[in-house]
Amino acid sequence: MLTELIKIAVNTLRSNKLRASLTLSGIIIGVFSIIAIMTLLNALQAGIEGGLSELGSNTFQVQKFPAMQVGGPGSRNKYRNRPDITYSQGLRLIEKATIYKDISLEDYIYNKTFKSSSDATNPNHYIGGVLPVYLTCNNRAVQFGRFITQTDLNNNSRVAVIGMDVVDKIFRNVNPLGQKLRVDNNEFEVIGVFEKKGEGFGQSNDNFALIPITTMQQVYGTNNRSLNIAIQAESKDTYNETLENIVSVMRSIRKDKPGEDNSFEIFSNESLIAEVNSFTKYFKYGAGFISFIAMLAAGVGIMNIMLVSVTERTKEIGIRKAVGAKSSSVLTQFLIEAIILCELGGFVGILLGLITGNLLGIYLSSPVVIPYDWVIIGVVVCSVVGIVFGVYPAYKASKLNPIDALRYE
Repeated sequence: MLTELIKIAVNTLRSNKLRASLTLSGIIIGVFSIIAIMTLLNALQAGIEGGLSELGSNTFQVQKFPAMQVGGPGSRNKYRNRPDITYSQGLRLIEKATIYKDISLEDYIYNKTFKSSSDATNPNHYIGGVLPVYLTCNNRAVQFGRFITQTDLNNNSRVAVIGMDVVDKIFRNVNPLGQKLRVDNNEFEVIGVFEKKGEGFGQSNDNFALIPITTMQQVYGTNNRSLNIAIQAESKDTYNETLENIVSVMRSIRKDKPGEDNSFEIFSNESLIAEVNSFTKYFKYGAGFISFIAMLAAGVGIMNIMLVSVTERTKEIGIRKAVGAKSSSVLTQFLIEAIILCELGGFVGILLGLITGNLLGIYLSSPVVIPYDWVIIGVVVCSVVGIVFGVYPAYKASKLNPIDALRYE
């Protein structure tokens, strides 16, 4: 009996293609909007989390500015007015801290143009001065050649380890090892090339060169720059203890008064990801609310169309009841029609939403994702809308008096 009712409902929808299409469009738009937005947000979040997971395991960073700044000019001025973290402060931290595995001091200058004997990069590269422990603290590896050594630091050697973007742009036709890299009229010998890491957070992770931090300060001086400090704990179990020890020592070195905020920021992969998740959840709430309104409007449209359908098919209902159809069968038929409309519209909306959301995500250099939770929510919502907004028209159709229905013109 149920199979027969489904066939009748499908045939009825086929015979009223325009009306069914207009009803479907409302459902498709509602489901499409929520799935497309949630797919895009999940893709962006996955891309951001991948980009933020650049520190080594059990590692956190100390720096002057927060990794993510939210707020007006007042909050930015607060960070800008902090004293820079200096190289001497970094050395004192290495000397005074008691609980850590490695501490990497890092000094960066951005918006630089790298040159070889025949080519030059765009001015969107950066150069950094680091210690040999940089690799473990930043989850990087050298693909070929070697990394900076303590001897290079002691001798202020003019050597550089470069990212793969630099190789692709100015050393693509030669072996980069032993070549000369020119930055601001300073020459450095290329001694190594990093493994390619790709993009993260919409930006390249391979457009840089690293030199010994002592050479960096000899060439570029020490003024108007604040160091980043990466600290790696011995293990996950000692991570919190290491963090507390570093904060305590840094406050002492920078003379932060008791009761005052730190004059520096601490961040890790986990804290950044948590902050991103906290930030994106408000977009999800907003998208969910907008999509709820769209689905509500689509549900009202379904109810309206089904009521019109009941009026148009009054005589058909009368004939069916006159030859023995039960009220429950008529109710089920109209309810099935509403549910089929919602589920079909939901399926099309989900498919279009996934495609659109991922295409936008790919354009923004994010991975392809399928938000299974929101797909399930979309299917459930479509079913609920079909049932809730189809019940009244179906009930009205099932309660028609067969004699009155047969007389209806």
